[in-house]
Amino acid sequence: MNAQLLHIANRHPCFSTQASMNRGRIHLPVSPVCNIQCRFCKRTFNKTENRPGVTARLLEPFEAVPYIKNALELCPEITVVGIAGPGDPLASPHALQTFRLIYQNFPEMINCLSTNGLLLERCALDMFHAGVQTVTVTVNAVEPSILEQICAYIIVDGVRYEGYEGAALLIEAQKRGIQKAADLGMVIKINTVLIPPINGDHIAEIARTLSGLGAGIINIIPLIPQYEFIDFQAPDCIDIGLARKAAEEFLPVFRHCQHCRADACGILGKKDLFSSQTEQTFSHG
Repeated sequence: MNAQLLHIANRHPCFSTQASMNRGRIHLPVSPVCNIQCRFCKRTFNKTENRPGVTARLLEPFEAVPYIKNALELCPEITVVGIAGPGDPLASPHALQTFRLIYQNFPEMINCLSTNGLLLERCALDMFHAGVQTVTVTVNAVEPSILEQICAYIIVDGVRYEGYEGAALLIEAQKRGIQKAADLGMVIKINTVLIPPINGDHIAEIARTLSGLGAGIINIIPLIPQYEFIDFQAPDCIDIGLARKAAEEFLPVFRHCQHCRADACGILGKKDLFSSQTEQTFSHG
């Protein structure tokens, strides 16, 4: 790891194994809409599922500061404030509004934004000024013929693009956005959803391509079979191991992902940090 990534990793539970054991994060579910549709993605509201795209409710930006204050009283180990859904944080203005408030009130926190990258280039400078330090970009392929099997469509400025054209536009937008965010000094993590029949042999190329654009670490996420991919089998340990081995030829691999909810709060892997009276406020993942 380079010095900047190492400094962040020591405090960010989604960037290093050591930090994942004793540092906490809070996800603020302020982003209501998405501008792409992946064939495995199913966003919903509930208090039971532990996976991305799920939250108990949406927060308004103005609710973020008291929400974080309450969380810190219950879990002072929190060092990261993340926005990761349930939609894409850059598809609406809510995430950047929220980060500006957090940056003013909690300057010691690491602000982390997770995005599909479609609007990353357009928003990178605003993110930087809002105090965003780390960015996670979900990149499932860098070849349009592969990505079109995973992503059904994208929407840019009200126009819907499907198939190969939409996939190609998304890939190029992701590349430009990662490069710009890295040039601004943000630390970049790549999330790649492993779907062995589609991108299982493509992982090394994803890591190779994005390492050259400034990405610092990659996380291989096994597919959760749902939505259009409900009949797919989840990758097994061998599939995941081979994918990680391929990726780490080019990038460090994060290995402790917990498939966190959009409203997750606490320390990764530790059960129910908060007392029962906070159940209506926080979800854990």
